[in-house]
Formats: sequence, structure tokens, C-alpha cells
Amino acid sequence: MTSFSDNFNRADSTDLGASWVEVSGDWSIVSNQLSPGAAGGTIILRAAGAMASNDNYAQATIAATTTASQGVWCRGNSNISQGYLWRNNGTSWDLFQVFGGSFTNIGTYTAAAAPGDVAKVQAVGSTIKGFVNGIQRVSVTDTAVTTGTSVGIRSDSAGAVRYDDFAAADVTAGAALGVATAVDAAQPLTGSKAATLGAAAETATAQPLTGAKAVALTPAAEEDAAQGLAGVKASTLGVAGTVGSAQPLIGTKTATLAPVVEQDIAQPLSGTKTGALGIAAAAEAAQPLTGFVTTALGTVTAAETARPLTGSKTATLGTAVEVDTAHPLTTPSTNVPSPERTYRIPAEHRRLTVVAGHRRCSIPAEPRTNTIWR
Repeated sequence: MTSFSDNFNRADSTDLGASWVEVSGDWSIVSNQLSPGAAGGTIILRAAGAMASNDNYAQATIAATTTASQGVWCRGNSNISQGYLWRNNGTSWDLFQVFGGSFTNIGTYTAAAAPGDVAKVQAVGSTIKGFVNGIQRVSVTDTAVTTGTSVGIRSDSAGAVRYDDFAAADVTAGAALGVATAVDAAQPLTGSKAATLGAAAETATAQPLTGAKAVALTPAAEEDAAQGLAGVKASTLGVAGTVGSAQPLIGTKTATLAPVVEQDIAQPLSGTKTGALGIAAAAEAAQPLTGFVTTALGTVTAAETARPLTGSKTATLGTAVEVDTAHPLTTPSTNVPSPERTYRIPAEHRRLTVVAGHRRCSIPAEPRTNTIWR
């Protein structure tokens, strides 16, 4: 049976020593912890010595963390390109089967890595397990990778990530259990639970229960002050988000009233109105009405001086656009034939026919011949 461990408690250096093989990347010791550097990308480190059998485990403490890939490797080949990887990516722990360069997720435990977490991966026969702080979080049966004696660490090269207290060893099926690396106080159980309980990761104050609840209750995450209830309500009430002052009601209303959002001063009404009146948005001075109008009048938007009407007009008159002064009319003229007319006849011989009656013909001085018919 072979085992290997390193607590990295030595001077800062980029040389990890003969116990390690930097498969890729530039690893170093910083403040008694293992650093993967800050160059970016994924880098791999393995222990120089091989385990004695294919059934082995590897574990390391996550001393400092950030949202980056970080985890431990067991049953690996010499360049850690095959085997089983237990890795956290900032949101969950994932158990990967790595074979032929292909990564296959075979189990997940949803939780972000926290400083001080101890990550452990173990392969015994076809049973592959992942642990966090000594608690088994994933256990699966997988036969893809059956051989491998290399163990190590696979990580993103991120400056905020640090590792400490690496350990690895062979695992013999049926062997006696070693000394526990940590002890957690057991939590009291109420009722019965048939499944095996792991050690509690943390303790929370139990909240009192009212009434009966058939299923097991998880510890309360937080406590809020209960709000007083008035009257009877059959369903469960959630915690009130806000409290508003109730508005006084006048008269009777059978429906449930919602809290008043705002209140306006009511406008006085004259006469009778049978319909329900909404709250007035604005008040305007009413314009006086003359005469009798059968239809409802809208609110006057502008006032104009009425023009006097003369006579009767049955059609509706639109508002005059402009006004012109009327011009006086003269006495109508009629065309009456003049009793006497004057005709001028050109020099050439022409015939002029004149209707009978007294008429005058003017002829120029030069000799002309005129024929006048009467």
C-alpha cells in the first residue's frame, strides 16, 4: 500500500521539488500554499510517485478560491489525461469520467467551493465517489477506466486559487477504517428517517412548528416577525410587504374595497344625476346658457360674442370666417332700341337694308351711291 502527502510548508519557490511533476503550467509555492499561477488556461500537476494499485484516492484542501475550475484526480495515467476528476467550477462539484480525451459528467453535487473545503475523489473497482469535507456527495458505478496509478491536481491558472495539504493513497476493499480527519457534532433528529444520515455540515437554530406537518422540515434560513391577522382567513397568509392606513368609507359597499390610492375633494352637484359619479379630475366655471337645449352640453372651451340674427333661417349657420361690406345696387338697366341710329358705309358699293322707321344715314363727302329701303 502506497501513500503520499505534502503540506507545502516551505519557502516560496517555483520549484515544487522532486515529489512533483508539472505536467503543464507553472506551479509554485506561495506563503506555504500551492499556487497554479495566473497565466490562464487549464494546467495539471501529478505526484511523481505512483500508487501501488488501481484502487486509490486523492484529496486536497481548497485554501482560497474563485469562480474557476479546480479539483483533484485519481486512477490517472502518467500525463493525467485519463482517470476520474472531482472538480468545482464555482457553482457545483462535478464527477468526471475521462477516457480517450473525452470528459463525461457522471455525477453532480450543486454547491460552490468555499475556502477550507476538502475535496476528495476515490475509485475502488467500479465504484467512484466524490467527497466534500469528508461527506460523500456523489457515488456512481462506472467501468470506463479500470486502471491508473497516478494522482494529482487539475486547475485553472487563476491567481485567486490556492491549494494546501494534498494527500493520496491506495484503498483496499474491506480494510479497516483509518482515523477520522475531522469530527462534526451530530444533530438531533426528530421523527424517523430510514436512510443513512451523513454528518451535518452546519447547525441552524430550529424554528417552532404550529399544527401538524407530515414531512421533515429543513432548518429555517431566516426569521421574520409574524403579522397580526384580523377576522378569519382559511388560507395561509404570507408576510405583509407593506402596511397602509385604511380610508374611511361612507355609505354601504358590499364588495371588498381595496386601499384608497388617493383622495380628491368632491365637486358640488346641482340637480339630479342617477348614474354614479367618478372623482372629478378638474373643475371649470360653468358658462351661462340661454334658451332651452335638449341635448347635453359639453364644457365650453372658448366664449364668443353672438351675432344678432334678422329674419328666419332654418339651416344651421357656421361661424362666419370674415365679414365684407355689401355694395349698394343701382337701378337695373334694360336694353331699349334707339329710335335713331347712324350708319357709316365704306367707299365700295354696298347695300344697306334699314327697317322702316325714322332713321338717319350719314355719308362722307366723297361721292357714294346708297340705296335705302323703306
